[in-house]
Amino acid sequence: MAGGHQLGFRSLEVELPPVRLPVEGTFPAWLAGSLLRIGPAKFEAGSHSYRHWFDGLAMLHRFGFADGEVTYANRFLDSPAYRAARDTGKIAYSEFATDPCRSLFKRVATAFAPPTFGNNANVNVIRAGQDFLALTETPLAVKFAPQTLDTLGVTQPAPGQLTTAHPHRAPVSGELVSYATHFGPRTSYQVYAQDASGRRRVIAQLSAQFPSYMHSFAVTERYLVLAEFPFVVLPVAIPLSGRPFIRNYRWRPGRGTRFHVLDLRTGDRRGIYHGEAFFAFHHVNAYEHGNEIILDACAYPDADIVDALYLDRLRSDGAPLPQAQLRRYRIRLDGGDVTREPLPGIPLELPRIDHSRRNGKPYRYAYGTGSTDGGFPDLITKADLEDGTSVSWSEPGTYPGEPIFARAPGTEQEDAGVLLSVVLAPADDASFLLALDATDLSEIGRARVPHHIPFGFHGNYFASAGNGVGEGGSSG
Repeated sequence: MAGGHQLGFRSLEVELPPVRLPVEGTFPAWLAGSLLRIGPAKFEAGSHSYRHWFDGLAMLHRFGFADGEVTYANRFLDSPAYRAARDTGKIAYSEFATDPCRSLFKRVATAFAPPTFGNNANVNVIRAGQDFLALTETPLAVKFAPQTLDTLGVTQPAPGQLTTAHPHRAPVSGELVSYATHFGPRTSYQVYAQDASGRRRVIAQLSAQFPSYMHSFAVTERYLVLAEFPFVVLPVAIPLSGRPFIRNYRWRPGRGTRFHVLDLRTGDRRGIYHGEAFFAFHHVNAYEHGNEIILDACAYPDADIVDALYLDRLRSDGAPLPQAQLRRYRIRLDGGDVTREPLPGIPLELPRIDHSRRNGKPYRYAYGTGSTDGGFPDLITKADLEDGTSVSWSEPGTYPGEPIFARAPGTEQEDAGVLLSVVLAPADDASFLLALDATDLSEIGRARVPHHIPFGFHGNYFASAGNGVGEGGSSG
């Protein structure tokens, strides 16, 4: 038995076919479909260790719901990175903060050659048209079968070497919107949209002399917002430095944060707006309010959180972690600096909302994880952005993951539904799926998994056809 949150960074070797889980309490009968999640589950290749939480080999997890019963299955994503690690015992592909130690000659020789990727898509899962996709920040999304978790191949690559695992469904057109950073002699941000049939159109191309590391972005009904944090890189440094990818980025607070606002339909740039220096992995939501854009994010004062997530630090006892705070920024479209407004003064990460109805629109409630003592997240929080209050769920000695909102059918109430979170229980050397009433965070039920599930990142609830609920949306 492992102690504390360190169990969440221990490799999981077991792959289970669908098994029925013992349920305590109840899961609503209207909850019909699947919760699909992904995250790193293997942190070694033979005697070689990955360095960062973001580098671990991807595993899919499926919780199925029918008539109050819960089933569970899990499988490794069958990627080139996974196969190489399994078959050779070596790390063969570069990851976020781990590199297979190519020689300087090979780095220079391949600097502008077509890149090869291990497709270790361990960050998020979405549905695009008829395809279910596993995503990370490399340009090839991986298709998988939602029932069997079989890996099926890859999609058309994103137009760059670095992309986001958090595309958005445009609130008006329904297109899937994303962007990619294309590194080269003239580095640029490539913003594009894709319709249900897979046809793409370029929305805009923005030059970027010192591109920023941006994990996510935001949309409103009319606009797309890229928050360009001052965590930047000189592109030529990446192949020449001998360092893993993220180690080439530098914190330059004097640049501040630049908010690029683009018209989603035409690609016209409404403006570049300047605000304070901060860093964020995840946006909560954004919407238009008169002649302003309101943008909410899980903000850090700097990019130290990236270094705080190296595995040797996460596995140590009592290492404090930088805490994201819920922040609101007002972008005045007619000009002027971007200003910050206070929101409930709570730590909040891995944010979720009623995405299918509120993304890009005014909203009231946000859910996420937080910490009681500045350590690894050990509570789930609901923030009321209208009256400034919050409520939380916690259980001593447990560590919940991202709380995914599943909307109850037949209601327009924004917080009517359940939150689904995978919770690590180190005392049991296992995990369980937790269901909370989203209105007050009271526990409804839990389903116990027969092994631990390493800490993951994101997932979505996909309802069965005909139950009137619809599917969850992408986080962040």
